[in-house]
Amino acid sequence: MSIARISLVLVLASTPAVAEEIGAVITGNKGCPRCELVLKTLRGLDIENADFAGATLREADLKGVNLPNADFSKSDLQRTELEKASLQGAKFDNAKMRGVDLEKSNLAGASFVDADLRDADLMEAELGEADFHEADLRHATLRRTLLVKARFTDTMARNADFERSDARGADFTDADLEWADFDRANLAGAQFERANMEGVRLTSANMTGANLRGARFSEALLRRTDLSGADLSDARGLSQAQLDVACGDDKTILPSHMTVPSCTHSPTN
Repeated sequence: MSIARISLVLVLASTPAVAEEIGAVITGNKGCPRCELVLKTLRGLDIENADFAGATLREADLKGVNLPNADFSKSDLQRTELEKASLQGAKFDNAKMRGVDLEKSNLAGASFVDADLRDADLMEAELGEADFHEADLRHATLRRTLLVKARFTDTMARNADFERSDARGADFTDADLEWADFDRANLAGAQFERANMEGVRLTSANMTGANLRGARFSEALLRRTDLSGADLSDARGLSQAQLDVACGDDKTILPSHMTVPSCTHSPTN
């Protein structure tokens, strides 16, 4: 069966035999660009460099698939099930991914440039060195996610949940993180220059050596936040009351006339 005939098959009853046949055709053709695969069960796919560019996979079941370096650019993956999938190096640029389930998936080095990931579930996923430049992550869940050296430049991530994530060395330059949750996250060496961090939760977060120059901190919660070696020069909306419940060291750079308790002594509040 050719890819051109898949659309005809998909209007028939979705029996296990049909699903198996479609999977075999997709495997043989190394993908299915621009195909209509709404609500289809496609578990078991194992293809390197697969091409699904422009495909409609809305609410399809791809749990556990192995598709390293696949191309899903401009595809529709809204509410698609991709839990525990191997998608390292995959390309999701300009994809519609609202509500997608990528929990515990391997997405190391994947690209999500300008992708719509609102309400996405990325909990406990491997996203080291992934690229989210200009992506929309509003209300997304990235709890306990590995984000080492990931790129979030100009990303919209209001109300996103990064609790307990490992984002060491990640780049959030110019990102909009208003009301995001970074409680207990490891943000050592991360870049937050000019980021909107208004209302952000950073309770017990590790921000040692972080670049926070020009970031906006109105209403941010810094309780027990470790700012040792961090650079907060030109930070906006930052109050002494916020710093009083955080901690730092002699290498912490603060706006003039501000101080922060030493991390050798826990904040009292």
